[in-house]
Amino acid sequence: MTKKLLAAMSLIMVAFILGRLSAQELQPTCDNCVASYVSAAEIQRYQQVSLSSGAIDQQVRSIDIGKSNTQVAYARRGALRERRNRVAEHDLVTEVYIVLSGSGTILTGPELINPIRRPSDNNAVMTLNGPGHNASDVRNGQVNQLQAGDVLVIPAGTGHEFTYIEDHISYLMVRVDPDKVVPLMNAADSQTYLASLGH
Repeated sequence: MTKKLLAAMSLIMVAFILGRLSAQELQPTCDNCVASYVSAAEIQRYQQVSLSSGAIDQQVRSIDIGKSNTQVAYARRGALRERRNRVAEHDLVTEVYIVLSGSGTILTGPELINPIRRPSDNNAVMTLNGPGHNASDVRNGQVNQLQAGDVLVIPAGTGHEFTYIEDHISYLMVRVDPDKVVPLMNAADSQTYLASLGH
């Protein structure tokens, strides 16, 4: 085979591969998916459930977005004066906190101390954030003071625990669930849940 023929074949192969990659990049990762809307009024209903029942973490939506699922949750925590040494970690789900009101101190870190696997029948494992651990602490942790307007990204595998809350903290959570371990929840499911609690 001549050098010219080899060079020509190499160029054709590269062009073919690049052409395929370009075509693949133009394809949506979620084919024919529709947007999902959550109104402020619906979030306020979740807030009322939290205030009346003490519920801390409530799933609002769990949506298939193609290569991943994503969840939207509402969380509210009351005053916390003493650290409980109950670090949570989620193996497969990343959480993004968007603080709505109040403030709090949160400890995060990937090196768990005395981790204990959460049982598979744990409600949070089954319905909120998938498999993970509880731990007594994290080694070389990072401390953040959160207040309204702040955003905190907690990657999958990173331990986290609120260590101090003066009055309360409320926040939306956007969960990134690439392994699709959390069951889906649509707007009708949300309305059924809220109605079952009289909201």
